[in-house]
Amino acid sequence: MATLWSKVSAALPHNEEQLPLQFSDKVESSVVEMLKRSRRQLYSDASGASRTLTAQIILDFSWEKLNTGTWRHVDKEWRRVYSYGCLFKVAALCRGDPSADDVVQAVRTCDMGLLMGAAILDNILQVIVRILQEEVRKSTKPEEEREHTEVKRVKMECPRVPVIKEESAVPRIKCPSLERFSTSYLLPLRPVVLEGTIEHWPALNQHPWSIAYLRSVAGCRTVPVEVGSRYTDEEWSQTLLTVDEFIDRYVLKKEGVEGLGYLAQHQLFDQIPELKDDIRPPDYCCLGEGDEDDITVNAWFGPGGTVSPLHQDPQQNFLAQVVGSKYIRLYSPEDTDKLYPHQSQLLHNTSQVEVENPDAERFPEFARAPYVECVLQPGDVLFIPVQHWHYVRSLELSFSVSFWWS
Repeated sequence: MATLWSKVSAALPHNEEQLPLQFSDKVESSVVEMLKRSRRQLYSDASGASRTLTAQIILDFSWEKLNTGTWRHVDKEWRRVYSYGCLFKVAALCRGDPSADDVVQAVRTCDMGLLMGAAILDNILQVIVRILQEEVRKSTKPEEEREHTEVKRVKMECPRVPVIKEESAVPRIKCPSLERFSTSYLLPLRPVVLEGTIEHWPALNQHPWSIAYLRSVAGCRTVPVEVGSRYTDEEWSQTLLTVDEFIDRYVLKKEGVEGLGYLAQHQLFDQIPELKDDIRPPDYCCLGEGDEDDITVNAWFGPGGTVSPLHQDPQQNFLAQVVGSKYIRLYSPEDTDKLYPHQSQLLHNTSQVEVENPDAERFPEFARAPYVECVLQPGDVLFIPVQHWHYVRSLELSFSVSFWWS
């Protein structure tokens, strides 16, 4: 892998002067000096061990800052420090003739910078991780054929699809004009399932999002995973896994792990642009106030049985179904008083009621709240109006993409 360093170094600034380290007074001078030392080592003949040690000191110190208090109060300067630490560690790992394990560790370090840090040097970590990912793919290609055979042997359970009564069904419409969608659904805030609007997505035709495809594009990448049935449960937690580890553990159940794992509400497409190329924002988003950069795009990937409890969001939402099926129930914000939101500020947008098994004694008014429901199939897009309460349950292995817009 000697040529790997030539590719990585070509992506780096050519000298120290082109790698500025400017921070506000919120970053201690001792930390800035450590960053400068790491920069000097990058452009000198320092030993690999000393490069790695200095980078790790920066990472350990900034990690403490990132994990002090709530995330919203973490100063962006410390996220930048963390990203520089990741950059210097990746350079140390790739220098010379790195082993396969070094390259995998470098990919993980880039992902940690992309997940926890802030963009630096024109998003250089994104550039480098693509170089590294190509190197990983070269070494894993022989395994892909075995993986494809193995996935075909996985027995997928037939989903138990709820019967949707006509009077409670979300209306469906095929490719409405912008004017009709705006007049009939957007302005009156009426949920609707849009059919035939994303058939052009590569994710649905040119290269469908199979397990084998997701492994090939993103298998070595580190992502946040929710562990537990739903985020309101006491035993719910989060962890970091590679996409390969997530698939093995929670989709294929190779490791005999009990419980559910869900790659949920994650901006995967900013992290892995190759997947972003497989999707497009629905045309109807142009009816919003902002431009395409203002749309928040999230991934929702997991096995059957994952649940998003009844909750509401502060933006309009298009939920596009790419793989598998989901049962969804929606309630109007006018009936919020019958849905028993949590009292805490953290969960005030989430209902206390277990929608498909409600406690009638604790929540007597819930049964009186009218609702509409649907089963979302591949190619369907559900419009969830702003503040509408919605409950979502995966009926089988599922991948959805949500677009939040104003």
